[in-house]
Amino acid sequence: MSKKMQSELVAILTDLIALPSPYPPGTSVEICAYAAKRLKKVGYKVETATKTTGVDNVVARLKGKTRGPVVAFNAHVDTVGVGERANWKSDPFKALVKGGLVHGLGAGNCKGSMAVQIWLAEEIARRGGPARGELIFTFVADEENLGPDGMAFLRKTGKVRPDALILGAQTENNLIVAERGVMWARIITKGRAAHAGNPAAGDNAILRMMRLVGALNSYYDKALARRVSGAMKSTVNIGMFHGGHNTNVVPSACTVEIDRRLLPNEKVKDAFKELKSVIDGVREPKGLYTIEFLTGTNGFFAPENGAVVGAFEAAVKAKTGRKVKFLNATGVSDGRYYADDGIEIINFGPGSGAQGHAANESVPIAGMVEAVEIQMDVVRRLLG
Repeated sequence: MSKKMQSELVAILTDLIALPSPYPPGTSVEICAYAAKRLKKVGYKVETATKTTGVDNVVARLKGKTRGPVVAFNAHVDTVGVGERANWKSDPFKALVKGGLVHGLGAGNCKGSMAVQIWLAEEIARRGGPARGELIFTFVADEENLGPDGMAFLRKTGKVRPDALILGAQTENNLIVAERGVMWARIITKGRAAHAGNPAAGDNAILRMMRLVGALNSYYDKALARRVSGAMKSTVNIGMFHGGHNTNVVPSACTVEIDRRLLPNEKVKDAFKELKSVIDGVREPKGLYTIEFLTGTNGFFAPENGAVVGAFEAAVKAKTGRKVKFLNATGVSDGRYYADDGIEIINFGPGSGAQGHAANESVPIAGMVEAVEIQMDVVRRLLG
């Protein structure tokens, strides 16, 4: 392990942890300015792209001398909030280096990967840049919000349209090449308020919602049991249930929000149509319920014989002697915005997923160094 590389990675991560970027509020001006300044200094063409004031994103480009593939790296700059401060053993915004680990808010998710990618970008520039194609590094906000102002904005505006996308993630330097889609929907039921002492005079919106949700559960219990692909499963979750405003009043309104996770071969529009069909089939009175699509993106699956996957397999073997593992993703990444673009999408990076979104999260220094070495080899294999 290079002591110089190790100390430089720790220094970058220390800087990043000290630049607060939690969601909410999700501001990213300072941390993006830090990344932009460093990459501009070593020769990248850098743009700060902003859709909403305070939510900045960095796009840094370095072109090779000949034509070739466009390879983009990505790390999100935002973190979750601190949560209960008493659960932290150290200052969340001050890196603590102890036992071969760097602790701090976002150390694992995703500032550890961001530090790796900044160092990687600088070192590639110091070595003269890619021989062919184009290399892009993106540092984006709005990931923790599943929002439209980060990677979704870069994709929609055409600022980043790569042939391959490598996202920083806590995979212990293994690969995630498949990810489920996600669909969020809202159901609203209406009723008629009345005194709780005479409920028959009203129309209970919560009971109406319970009938609808009961029908959904009965349907999905059977339908989703058959939707399995390897370790991935198609799932549904009732995430929020709100209704009524006082115990002694028959509720006149109720709202439920639903999370559907979809296999890569399921489509968001079909999942919403399926949900609506089940709800309509309960035959509650028209006008007393509505179904609203909130957001959604399709899943993706990078073929295991793809060029980027092959480069990672070879690089991991060359640098560590081990065979890379293919992991199952529980959540969703910013790669979902490119799910329908026919590109290879890879999640890779240091640290364990168990450390993300938790107090005292950390990332191993040795894992960061290994991530740099593997990805440097990957870039060499893809772009020269």
